[in-house]
Amino acid sequence: MSAKVKQLENILVPVIEGLGYACWGIEFHSQGHKSVLRVYIEDTENGISVEDCETVSRQVSGVLDVEDPIQTEYTLEVSSPGMDRPLFYLAQYEAWAGHRVRVRLRMAFEGRRKFEGLLNGIEGSDVIVIVDDHEYLLPIDSIDKANIVPVFK
Repeated sequence: MSAKVKQLENILVPVIEGLGYACWGIEFHSQGHKSVLRVYIEDTENGISVEDCETVSRQVSGVLDVEDPIQTEYTLEVSSPGMDRPLFYLAQYEAWAGHRVRVRLRMAFEGRRKFEGLLNGIEGSDVIVIVDDHEYLLPIDSIDKANIVPVFK
């Protein structure tokens, strides 16, 4: 996790939780003069509506205007994690064990950067993914992006 994302979490998570939602995760993509701040919120009992996203967006915008942690122009996006939810923390990997997952690493591991298979939980600070009957232990710090792969029956 980058220092900027950690700073944003420290500022935004209390605000989001104060509104009655859980912060699923935060992504910040700096793209020169235009950046994107993506905030994922969750309400496990009621789900997330467009109105929920608007409420959080307004509150987060106000706090960001005061705290000013992002010096460049940026777009704020607030949404539900959705069916193909990104995974950010070890606890999320553990909770979603048994589901299909797509993982992209920052650098190649055993000759590859992309893995898609069964999420088999965690071991220490490693994420366990089974691909074609081969078990991979992927250090969470080396994961660039991971998402649940929805399966429709």
